[in-house]
Amino acid sequence: QVQLVESGGGLVQPGGSLRLSCAPSGSIWSAGAMGWYRQAPGKQRELVASITFEGTNYADSVRGRFTISRDNAANTAYLQMDSLKPEDTAVYYCKMELWITEFGGRHDYWGQGTQVTVSS
Repeated sequence: QVQLVESGGGLVQPGGSLRLSCAPSGSIWSAGAMGWYRQAPGKQRELVASITFEGTNYADSVRGRFTISRDNAANTAYLQMDSLKPEDTAVYYCKMELWITEFGGRHDYWGQGTQVTVSS
């Protein structure tokens, strides 16, 4: 069964940078929209950034600091996070629209989450 595998989280000081990556664990037919979400303790999961073949979208809180990108050949999503703030601390999840087979239909897949902690 295909799963989304995330990497790149960790502990960073305020003002620092991290780069998250997310890719399917096995072969797929195609990938559509990709997105990054985050959930801080006691808060609801929120959209951070998304990317389609038409463009990108960012939450107001991260616009200008985070950059989402994708490698279509590798079906990989990235989130470059710069100028990190303590309020960016959360578990970050990737989400992808995937077609596992050509005629299998489109389904949403979620990563397992990776912790990002911004603290001095």
